[in-house]
Amino acid sequence: MVKKTVKVTKRDEQYAKKISTKIWHEKPSEQNPYIAQQSRCHGYDLIELMNECSYAEVLFLLFRSELPTKEETAIFERLLISFINPGPRHPATRAAIATGVGKTDPVHILPIALATMGGNFQGAGEVEPAVRFLRKNAKKPPKKVALTLTNDSKKPAEGDWSIAPGFGSYYGGVDEMAHQLAQQMATLPECGKLLTWGNEFANELHGHQMGWLKTGVAAAVLAELGFLPFACTALYQLISAPGLLAHGLEYCKKPMTSYPFPEDKDYVIESV
Repeated sequence: MVKKTVKVTKRDEQYAKKISTKIWHEKPSEQNPYIAQQSRCHGYDLIELMNECSYAEVLFLLFRSELPTKEETAIFERLLISFINPGPRHPATRAAIATGVGKTDPVHILPIALATMGGNFQGAGEVEPAVRFLRKNAKKPPKKVALTLTNDSKKPAEGDWSIAPGFGSYYGGVDEMAHQLAQQMATLPECGKLLTWGNEFANELHGHQMGWLKTGVAAAVLAELGFLPFACTALYQLISAPGLLAHGLEYCKKPMTSYPFPEDKDYVIESV
C-alpha cells in the first residue's frame, strides 16, 4: 500500500483589517478615539431619533435601513404589542420562570428563555418556513391549498396536527388568540396580501379544528413589512423577549415551592 501525501497550500484569503458596518456610524471623540461623540443609525443621528421617533420606528430602521411609513409603523407597533408576551403556557416562558425561581443569576433568564423560544414547537424556528409557505402559495386559491393539504396529510393519533408551517391545531383546537390577532391586524388599511390570504386559508381549516398559529401570524406581518425570512425568525424572538424576562423576574423573589412540581403519583415508570 502506497501512502499518498496531499500538498498543503495556503488559502488565498485576505481578512478585514477592521470591523465595518452599514448599520451604525460613530464619530470618535477628538480627545479619545475609542469614545464616540456622535452615533448614527443608517445615517440618522441617534439624539434626533430619540427626540422625534418612537421605539417601533427606530427598531424598524435598525433592521430595514430606512424609517417606516406611517402605515408601516401602525402595523409594526401592533405586532410588537401582540407578541410582547408568549404567556405562561408557552415553553419559553416556563423556562424563564424555572430560571428565575431556581435563583439563577437574572442575567441568564433571557438567554435561556430565548434559546427555548428558538425551537420549532410554538417557537421562532417555525417562522421562516411559515414565511416561505405563505409566499409560495399566496397566488393560489386558499380553499384549494387547504383541500390539497388536508387530503395529503394524515391527522396524528396523538398531539397536534400541523398542516403547514404557521398553521395547525393548538392543543387539539383552533388557537383563538392567534385568530383574533390576525383578524384585528387585517382591519388596518395597510394590511398586505399575505395576511389576507392567511385569514382565508385559516378559515378553511377551522372545520378540521385547525387555523392560524401565532408563528404564522407574525410571519405574515413581518414578511409584508419587507423583512427577510431568516430575519423574521430572529425578530420573533426579539419581540417576545420583554414578556419572557418579565415572567422570569417575577419569580426571582418567589420560593421554590411557588413552582409546580409533579407529585410521586404523577410519575410513570415504563418497564423495558
